[in-house]
Order: sequence, then structure tokens, then C-alpha cells
Amino acid sequence: MRYIKHEDSQLHFAQTDKPALKDNEVLIAVAAIGVNRADCLQRQGKYPAPKGDSEILGLECAGTIVEKGSAVSGDWLNKRVFTLCAGGAYSEYVAVDAAQVMPLPDEMTMAEGAAISEVYLTAFSALFQFGQLKAGQTALIHAGASGVGGAAIQMAKRAGAQVVITAGSDEKCEHAKQLGADHTINYKTADFVEYFKANNLQANTIVDPVSGSYLNKNAAVAAMDCQIVMLAFLDARFAEVDFARLLSKRISFHASTLRNRSIEFKRDLKEQFISRFYDDLANGLFDCNIYKTLNWQEANEAHRILDNNENSGKVVMLVE
Repeated sequence: MRYIKHEDSQLHFAQTDKPALKDNEVLIAVAAIGVNRADCLQRQGKYPAPKGDSEILGLECAGTIVEKGSAVSGDWLNKRVFTLCAGGAYSEYVAVDAAQVMPLPDEMTMAEGAAISEVYLTAFSALFQFGQLKAGQTALIHAGASGVGGAAIQMAKRAGAQVVITAGSDEKCEHAKQLGADHTINYKTADFVEYFKANNLQANTIVDPVSGSYLNKNAAVAAMDCQIVMLAFLDARFAEVDFARLLSKRISFHASTLRNRSIEFKRDLKEQFISRFYDDLANGLFDCNIYKTLNWQEANEAHRILDNNENSGKVVMLVE
């Protein structure tokens, strides 16, 4: 099969064998691939695949099941699906744990399906598993125009919460507002701590891929018993911490990544997401938030867009 190989920080096509199926897996003929920042970091040599996972890039896809392992029950063959992948999505075929696969609604395209799994499951985990967000509360979502940010906005609103986001341009703020954000803050022209003070806001749940200097600023806008969920450290790896403020507000701090979670965690996360939001997704209540769709022959351009932080929403590649 063809796949996209990363070498010397560049992407090009190469040939390899189809993956051998384990008993619990299905083989998916890939039709569309969601592009994520983790892919870019892996291409750059900064985020290697966890031990035992495919070295091929790609953490999510949509496609059609063409084969299933001996322990997989149910009529999966020829079904359209979307799913997380333990790597390997940048290829014509990928093997995936069958319990993580989700049926793609008939009304949705393969490109839309490829834009969902990584960002929606990451956002769901941050908001509800760790963030404990409830109706009537306020969520602060940094990088609100990103794929995860867009998913988080829509699920938080659907759950009855107020949403405040930060983003790096007026255009990205407007994009977030169109997805449902109640308050948008361009962090290049305004300080979000001052904005919270001026508007008498406090955050119950904070989703933060920025970290660094944001840690103490997050604590400043946090409500009592706030849950701060760190997904990455785009600003800086290290920061000084005001522990007195953390203690006085009983702030809980979670550091979470999805990629290196166990199969059991991912299965449970998928089931929780399906139970709460799949019907909304199937009924078109969520915007899949696609910024650009490219042919997978344009993989280097897809990565350039993410490297330069140009996108508001997801970049998806079609396998043709």
C-alpha cells in the first residue's frame, strides 16, 4: 500500500505492506485523514509514536471497513466509519481497535468524519471527564479557533455552559463566535485577565494548550474549585507558580494527552462521547469546522498551514 513517509522533516509517498490485523481490529480503507499538530511535531522529530503504535503519521481518519479480526463481532464489513488511530492514518489502509470505531452518519461526508475524532474526543475529555463542566458554569477555552477549541465551544454550549475563548486575531475570534462562543478575546490586543475583571467573569473549567505564562493568569480568572486542564505547552515548558492562589481557590490542575492513553481509556471515552453527543452530531447540530480540504498529495502544504498557525478549524486530506 502507499503511505506518506516523514523523513528529514518532509513528507513523501512510499510503499509498505498492509498492516496485519490483530483479533480485536478492523482494517479500514482510508478515504480522508484529519491533520493534527501532533502530526507536525512527529514529522519534526519532537513527538515520537508511543511504543507499539504505528510509526506512520496520522491519529484519525474516516473510511470503509474492508476486513475484520477474528474476535470482532457484528456486521462491520463495508461500513463507513470514523475513528481515532494509534498512528498509521496517513496510508491507504489502517488497522484500528474495533471498539474505538464509530459509524459515520449517512448525512456526513468522509472529510467531515475525518475532522471529528481527535478534536472532539480530546475536547470532551478536557471539558467533562477532567474539567467537570456543568450547565450554568463558565468555560475558558484558549486557542478557541483551533480544531479542539471549535469542538470544545460547541459541546460546552450544548451542555448549557457560557463560553469564553482566546485567539490570536480578530478573524479567529469571529470564527469562534460563529461556532457559539459568548465572549471572544484577541490575546494580541487585550489581556484576558483584565477582560474577565471588566466583565465580572470567573472560569469554572479552563482548557489550555498554551501553558507557560498562562498558568498564573488562568489562576487569576479561576472560580473556586476550578478545573484547569492542560493539553500542551505552546507558550513555554516551565513557569513559576503562585501556589497560594491555587490553594486559596482550591484549583485542580490536570495535564492530559490522548495519544498515549490505554486502549481501555480510549474505548470508554468513545462510549461516553457517543452516549452524550453522537445524536447531535448525526443530526447536524455540530459544525465539523473544516478550514481546508486538500488531496493527500498536498501533505506538505497541509503541514505548512498548521506550522504557521494559519487555520481556523481542521485541515483534512482526501486519499485519492
